[in-house]
This record gives sequence, structure tokens and C-alpha cells, in this order.
Amino acid sequence: MPLPNKLLLLALLLPALAAAQPAAQSIAPGRRALEADARAAAQPLPATITPLQLNEVLAASRFHAPQVLEALARVRGAEGRLLSADGAFDTLFNASIDTRPTGFYTGAEASTRLMQPLANNGGNIYGGYDVSRGSFPSYQAGNNTTQLGRLTVGTLFSLLRDRDIDDRRFNRAVAGADIALADTDRLLVAIGVQARAIAAWNNWVIAGQRVKVFKDLLQLALDRQGGFKRQVAEGLRPAILLTENEQNILRRQILVVQAEQVLQQTAVALSLFWRDADGNPVVPGTDRLPSQLGAPIPLSEDVMVALENRPDLKLVDVRIAVARQRLALDRNNFLPRLDLKAEVNQYVGAVGAGGNPYSGTESKVGVTLSVPIQQRVARGRLDQTRADIDAFQQRRRFIEDQIRVEIGSLSIAARQSMRLLGIAIDEQDRAQLMANAERRRFQEGASDFFVVNIREEAAADAQVRRLDAAFRQIVAHADLAAATADLKLLGLD
Repeated sequence: MPLPNKLLLLALLLPALAAAQPAAQSIAPGRRALEADARAAAQPLPATITPLQLNEVLAASRFHAPQVLEALARVRGAEGRLLSADGAFDTLFNASIDTRPTGFYTGAEASTRLMQPLANNGGNIYGGYDVSRGSFPSYQAGNNTTQLGRLTVGTLFSLLRDRDIDDRRFNRAVAGADIALADTDRLLVAIGVQARAIAAWNNWVIAGQRVKVFKDLLQLALDRQGGFKRQVAEGLRPAILLTENEQNILRRQILVVQAEQVLQQTAVALSLFWRDADGNPVVPGTDRLPSQLGAPIPLSEDVMVALENRPDLKLVDVRIAVARQRLALDRNNFLPRLDLKAEVNQYVGAVGAGGNPYSGTESKVGVTLSVPIQQRVARGRLDQTRADIDAFQQRRRFIEDQIRVEIGSLSIAARQSMRLLGIAIDEQDRAQLMANAERRRFQEGASDFFVVNIREEAAADAQVRRLDAAFRQIVAHADLAAATADLKLLGLD
């Protein structure tokens, strides 16, 4: 194409491109805005931070506290021991083959036996199959069978010794008692963990409220400092007043820092009970602090309910039950052994080398009696077991008395802590009223700055004492719930 024609074409296209460019620029910002809105919509909304409540801590400590998990592992171990003890009642199978490659007699035999111990008697039932070929010496004539062998079914019953209890059943009872002991110990551990979790959570909440009390006290001094500066500049106040208030600010800043230190320490202590789904400790932040304390656990002072529910009493009861089982076993060892045995043999097939005596159906019934002459070992064990039972009963009696005294003492502490809290609340109200009145008098020029500080700090101290009294009441109620083993109040039911 000639050069003039190209220039002419370019001159025609330039206006069109210039008109299209603003339109493209106007479309691009709108598209970018839509894309930004889409990205913003795709981003997840920030999770709402809610205050950490006591029931959350109790649920976490109930399922994830290492002490509780350790106790649960002991329960599983006890269950494994019970399974091992049940192994004494497993069905037994054995088989044997005997042959005589050389010698005068040519007999060979094969036998199998299946034996099942009885769960409610010291005996067993059994069955088997035998087959033999060749000749046997006279003292082994019972090995002879027919051509197709011999079927055997029999049983052994203990009529005196080992009838009601024997070593196998005693070991199984002990293993079952070990499960009860481990589970009771788990409950005892869980009660202690929950009571400490209640105290730790409330201690953390109260530490946060102490920080607020001292920050409010500090803010009073900071707000007052600005007014003092204006008044000193106007000549209405002496300059030394600024220094005195700065001293108050520094002193109150120390109180705030000390309270924040305690708050951080209580948060770390709470992490022993507040855990994530993997059981790892979680230190709660200040953004999860509740605005106020939880209500105290309702009082539970029923001694009879405590005697029924207390795990330490159940531990003693289980040990007494085991000792009584051992006493039954010791008495069993005094009895003579009298066993009844019955057996039926069925010979199958043609007569073998033993001849007609070893054919058809054969039945046998027998009784075995053995009487020990001296029983010094059994008598010694019997005396020892009786002494153990007496000792456990005395221990149980002492624990019952101890529970009554403990519940009585904790009930007194709970009721008195309620009275002390009421007095602390009244003191706080009076101290706050005095502080407010003294500030008004100071603003009117009728009071001294030193007295105002005294009133304000006294009001703050009264608030702290009210928090301490509330904490003592909560701990007293929690201790009483633990003493009565009230699982519902402790978050274990």
C-alpha cells in the first residue's frame, strides 16, 4: 500500500480509538469494584468472641484433664485384667499321638480332648475321640479301641471343696473389684479436678475485676490531673498539687500492673482445666473475661446423700467385699475334697485288637475323697482375712465420721461466707458513698486533696474485699459440693 494511503487510514482510525478508550476506562473501575465486593463476600466473617463460661471449663476438664484420662486408663487396665482372669474358663483343646516303632508291642494311638471349665463349680465337662492300632501292655489296655475309634463324654463336679468358690472364681471376683476400684478412683479424681476448675475459673474472673477496680481508680487520678494543670496555670492551685497527684498516679499504676500480673497468672493456671479438643492447655485472653462472677453453686448439705455417693466410702466397701470373698475362699480350703466323676465311652466300628471288652457303650461313675489332716496354713489365712475385714470396717466407720465433720465444717464456712459477703457489700456501698461525697466537697473547696485520695482508695479496697468475699463463698460452696459428691453441681452428671 502506498504511504499516503496508510497515513489516511491511520488518520481515520485515531478518532475511533480515542472515543473507545474512555468507555473502556469507565467499564474497568466498575468491574474492579464488583470483583472487590466478591472477594469481600468470599472472606469468612470474624468469629464472635464470647465470654468464657464456667460450664465450658467444666466440660473441658471433665473430658480432657490429664488426671482424668490417667484414671480412665487405669479403668481400661483393670478391664484387661478381668479379661485375663476370665481366661481361666477358656475352652481347652489338646491332641496327642503315640507310637512304638520298635519293641515287642506294636500299639499306636491318637487322641483329642476338648475341656470346658464350669463357671459355677470347680469341675469341668469334657469330650474326646481316641483311635488305636496294634497291641498294648496290660497296664495300657485302656488304650484299645475299635476300628473306627472311641468317643468320650464326661464331667467332673466338686461336691464340697471348690463347689461354691475356688481360685479361678476368686481371681475373677478380684479382677471385677479392681474395675470398681479403678472407676471409683476415677470419680474421686474427677470430683477433685472439677472443684479446682471452679476455683480456678472464678479466681481468673475475680482477677479481671480487680484490674477493672484499679484501672477505674487510676482513671480518677488521670482525669483530675488535667483539671489541676488548668487550675495551676490560672493560679487557683499551688503547683505542688500536680506533684502530689502524679505521685498518686504512679502508686495507682503500680496497683494496676500488679493486678494485671495476677490476672495473667490466673489465666495460665486456668489453662490446666480449659483445654482444646486435643487436650492441649489454652490460656484465655482478657477478651474472654465475663463481666461478672457466676452464681455460687447451690448448697448441698445432706449427709446421708454424701454417705451414699462418696467415692472414698465406695472404695472401702469394695475392699470389704473382696475380703469377704477371700474369707469364703479360706473357709473353702478347710473342706475336704469330694469330687464326682461320670464318663460315657462309645466304641464305633468293628472290634479292634483289644477284643469284645472294648466295644459297645461303656459308662463309669466315680467319687474321689481327700481330707487334709493339718490345716495350719488355712487357719492362718482365715485369721488374717478376718482381721483385714475388721480393719476395713473400722476404716469405714472413721471415714463416715470424717465425712460428717467435713460437711458440718464446710456448711458453717458456706453460711458464714454468705454473711461476710453481705457485710462486704454493705462496706463497699458505704465506702463508695463516702468517696463520692468527699469528691463533691473537694470540688466545692470544703475538703482536702489528701482526704479525697484516702476515700477513693478506701472505696477501691472495699471493692476488692467484696470480690475476695465472693470468691470465698464460691469456693466454700464448691468444696461442699465436692464433699457431698454432688455430680450434677460439679458438671459430672
